[in-house]
Amino acid sequence: MQGRIVAVTGAARGIGQAAAEAFRAAGATVMALTRADCDVADWDSVRAAVERIQRDHGRLDVWVNNASVIDPMARLEDADPAAWRRAIDVNLTGVFHGMRAAIPVMRTQGAGTILTVSSGAAHTPLEGWSAYCAGKAGAAMLTRAAHLENPDLRIMGLSPGTVATDMQRAIKAGGIDNRVSRLEFSDHIPPEWPARALVWMCGDAAADLNGTEISLRDADIRARIGL
Repeated sequence: MQGRIVAVTGAARGIGQAAAEAFRAAGATVMALTRADCDVADWDSVRAAVERIQRDHGRLDVWVNNASVIDPMARLEDADPAAWRRAIDVNLTGVFHGMRAAIPVMRTQGAGTILTVSSGAAHTPLEGWSAYCAGKAGAAMLTRAAHLENPDLRIMGLSPGTVATDMQRAIKAGGIDNRVSRLEFSDHIPPEWPARALVWMCGDAAADLNGTEISLRDADIRARIGL
């Protein structure tokens, strides 16, 4: 990653913060984007962030769609419509905004990588998580669509499994009983694992996986990454 310019959304904590640190350790110049300087739900905010990166660094090599929210945690009939819409705006439309801003830059450069942090919830519904599941499912399909339209770029998804972050503490306290909320904090993997995976996904060792969503639940994938 030496000399690469990397942007990570949702970088204030959790996987995003760990990913920013991992990319820096690998030699990249990292833009750790938070809601304060890049609200992914706001197109103008995302476009401005990419324009700043171009102006300051002349290129953008990696964009990591990581920002997401778990709220509202409620059954469909109880969910607040505004909160539900906000979750979709962040978890799905935010991924589109990142891709929409980054892809033209990367196509002009002739290369680039877009990584989207997915979830098992993209493929398996969980009670009380309709907004999160729907948003992640949409983002997973959006990642496939982006790869189909841009096979010359590296566009991939990462499903990390459950990760020991503040989101898991919120889930535990959220009052919804599902298979994830029943887990103990010690059951989750450390955020450094998906962070290392994201760095690995940018290298030659992952070239054969372009266009796919890899899962850290897969023992073969973990072995390839060295986890």
